[in-house]
Amino acid sequence: MAEPTNSTASIAGLKIAEVDPQGADALALLREAAIEARSLYPELFAADAPWPGNPPTPERGVYLVAYSEGKALACGALRPIDAATVEVRRMFVSVCARRKGLARAILLELERRAAVFGYTLMRLETGKRQLSAIALYETLGFKRIPPFGEYAEDPVSVCFEKAVGPR
Repeated sequence: MAEPTNSTASIAGLKIAEVDPQGADALALLREAAIEARSLYPELFAADAPWPGNPPTPERGVYLVAYSEGKALACGALRPIDAATVEVRRMFVSVCARRKGLARAILLELERRAAVFGYTLMRLETGKRQLSAIALYETLGFKRIPPFGEYAEDPVSVCFEKAVGPR
């Protein structure tokens, strides 16, 4: 489990750790994210839709959780698309910890890890109603692209990509 190399987060004692995506902290954050997504995009979810789960971490992938005082506050993951391209997944910050730099800290650590893994391109998807996320991605140099892969026909998807290099 690695410590962040460059964190701009303003939460005391912030630690970013590599975790099991099927562990309790990762699944609790995923459930919180799913609750929020269902409220933002009710047209996409049936009332009885199952709760999402996380697959195991793939080779050349990672699942990160940001902690403060032992509490899991934010997460993000990398999932390979191909040998050169990786997708940023599961970006989420608990409501109680927003506007403190956690998403930026997680994303910068994911970018560092992507470069270490040898990827040259990062892609990600967010929803069109998630304006803070869109602003963050643009601030960090991600450029909008047409929806890719499983998001190609999704009317609420906004997709981005960014070149990464070795460090």
